[in-house]
Amino acid sequence: MVLAAPLPENMDRELVIVDDHSTDGTSAILERIAAEHSEIRLFRQNVNQGKGAAVRRAIQEAVGDFCLIQDADLEYDAAEYPKLLKPLLDGHADAVFGSRYLAGDQSRVLPFWHSMINKFLTLVSNMFSNLNVTDMETCYKVFRTDLLKSIPIRSDRFGFEPEITMKVSKRKLRVYEVPISYHGRTYEEGKKIGWKDGAKALGVVLYFWAVDDLYTEDYGRGLLNSLTGTPQYVNWVTSLLRPHLGATVLEIGAGLGNWSGRLMGKKLNYVAAESDALYLHALRNRFLKTPSVSVAELNPEDGAGYAGWAGQFESALCVNLLETVRDPAAVVSHLAACLKPGGNLVVLVPQGPGLFGPLDQGLGQKRRFSRSEMRGLMEAAGLEVVEERAFNKIGSFSWWLSGKVLGQKKMNRVLLKLWDKTVWFWRRVDVLLPWNGLSLIVVARSKRSEIL
Repeated sequence: MVLAAPLPENMDRELVIVDDHSTDGTSAILERIAAEHSEIRLFRQNVNQGKGAAVRRAIQEAVGDFCLIQDADLEYDAAEYPKLLKPLLDGHADAVFGSRYLAGDQSRVLPFWHSMINKFLTLVSNMFSNLNVTDMETCYKVFRTDLLKSIPIRSDRFGFEPEITMKVSKRKLRVYEVPISYHGRTYEEGKKIGWKDGAKALGVVLYFWAVDDLYTEDYGRGLLNSLTGTPQYVNWVTSLLRPHLGATVLEIGAGLGNWSGRLMGKKLNYVAAESDALYLHALRNRFLKTPSVSVAELNPEDGAGYAGWAGQFESALCVNLLETVRDPAAVVSHLAACLKPGGNLVVLVPQGPGLFGPLDQGLGQKRRFSRSEMRGLMEAAGLEVVEERAFNKIGSFSWWLSGKVLGQKKMNRVLLKLWDKTVWFWRRVDVLLPWNGLSLIVVARSKRSEIL
């Protein structure tokens, strides 16, 4: 049925089958079918782990452009694949949910309480995710493969559904629903999910509402991903950056738009530049209807990528990027060339080479900077340093303890989120603490102002 299902024009089929260590003879049948069809790729789990683990394995192995999840019991009609794929192919959606509760062609009438429990779980999920889907527990979920591969899946059983829904919401992906048919089984016919799985689903919703586990550990710039759960800290940094920005801004390494969304204000032209494909996609989604913000693809170390921007901006912004690149001096030089005479380059970097350790390395950072080093980079690019501001002094102690003493390689997301709740206090006492801050903001001005 799946092999014969219709697909949109010019689309090839890849069928990734995961045998979750079946013991009823299914494995032999699958091996025979896979040998007859080259489009099938068959994988077998060493131990039975559950639906979530099987889906996680399939995502790892998938190589196509889109992933559509299909349970082997065929309660869902594979003939509806084109309907599910259409919002993705049209460019409207990042994820599509097939809803059993919208008006489909046909649906089997199932026990009342089973349906009510499903709808209750959807309601709770909507309350915490701030999505308005009608069927969170649906099997039919379709994604762009690159996006799906970047989302960590932790649930081994049926918790996959609420987990992926919470993470889709937090990642601010564009979600569409389409009506589907449903030919559900009864428990007598072999359905396995029960009330215990429903109770666990509630726990999954609450857990992933509290914990921002949104990107796989090997994906992207680790610190940038961690900042998605620290709105108070981001607001603090924003208040320090905003006074130095003019009406036209070039931000490189814009990532998810954490800074862009707060700093764009009433700017005449705000260019958010990024090199990573997924971050570019997130930026384009976020600023799709914001005419003053344009998104550009840019490798920050590629001088040719800055062509056409020479002398075009009153401000250039570089936040938490210089510590990740191979040649920070080249990046500073490229940005300096984009400034108008008298324009400001505003840079935020991690401070304190002595603090560099496993935590920095785990976040993909190659170095930490001193004030003198940053001053030298700016002056070498023909800029004059007009302000230096070290901040987040309490963070220096935590970083030293976690990285240098305990040897941790990644941030504890729960502790990070709890710390964010106390930022209101630490930002007020920051100037009173007698040691260096964890981060450094440097503002440098183009010396070409006297040419005017």
